[in-house]
Amino acid sequence: MSKVRECIDAEIESWISQQHLFFVSTAPLSEEGRINCSPKGGDAFRVLGPLEVAYLDYTGSGAETAAHLRENGRITVMFCAFNGKPNILRLYGTGEVIAAGHPRFEELVALFPANPGTRAVTLIQVTRVYTSCGYAVPIYEFQAERDLLDKWAIAQGERRLTEYRLQHNSFSIDHLPAFQAPADDGAE
Repeated sequence: MSKVRECIDAEIESWISQQHLFFVSTAPLSEEGRINCSPKGGDAFRVLGPLEVAYLDYTGSGAETAAHLRENGRITVMFCAFNGKPNILRLYGTGEVIAAGHPRFEELVALFPANPGTRAVTLIQVTRVYTSCGYAVPIYEFQAERDLLDKWAIAQGERRLTEYRLQHNSFSIDHLPAFQAPADDGAE
């Protein structure tokens, strides 16, 4: 049924690469703060090593994960098999948001296909690899990736994307700092 694994081995990495959807959960330290769970899709997840993973973070309507990681670093990533053999994988660990300007940003973002909605890369040091049965997870059939975020980001252009991120991604819904304003370089 359930099993704690030593690391992300080749079998788990192969299984991860076949999944079209994963979930990311974080929480603030405050008891009044809201716990966040976000679905993620696209070709946006990479296993970097036995206990290190990263995912591409797209521009979104909020920035809860980034704010929680800035505050305390705690994160859980969950994959579910929606077809084939039932399986659930949880990766527990600590994460860091790697945004443009960070020394590792270019290295990490190069691991993924270029995407106009890219906001950052989330780098996770995995502390626990846990699998469970997934017997109750329903069977779904994958049809296609959505391209709506890509089209929206392209239509915004870089200037309006920056403005959007400043307005919607600077703080979490609990008012924790998330993404910082880019440094003013005098460019128009």
